Amino acid sequence: MSTRYEVVFSCYLRDDTPERVMAALRWHLGMNADFPEGLDDQDGQLYPLLVADSYANRRVPGGDAVSLHREVQEFTSHGELHEWELFARNHWVDDSMLYLRNLLDLLAPHIARPGYGGHFRDIHDTNVTIFDFRNGTYEPIKIWGVD
Repeated sequence: MSTRYEVVFSCYLRDDTPERVMAALRWHLGMNADFPEGLDDQDGQLYPLLVADSYANRRVPGGDAVSLHREVQEFTSHGELHEWELFARNHWVDDSMLYLRNLLDLLAPHIARPGYGGHFRDIHDTNVTIFDFRNGTYEPIKIWGVD
């Protein structure tokens, strides 16, 4: 039997995020069907990780949700400041968790705002591991829940 996880990304990417990263992200979100050039698929098993599953298959209340939007974050004397708003909440089986690090490595150098960028947790557990994005990298931080 597989262990199942709730995986959440809730972060902003800089407006100057390279197109190759955005193409990979769009593919993972199911917004583009073509496998992006330059995405690492060493074992030939990589599949879109952030596509919202159908409600028939949901295991986490509320179901999967994904969005990627370019938003105005601020008005400056030089014009509007844009950022890419990423939100994805998905249900993953343990085999998919093998690819989480690659996805975090893809996003981390382009995060617009340091700090919380999402989390994952076993769906039957209260312990959460958050993604703390800082200085172009991330650190997983375990938060113990209340039992």
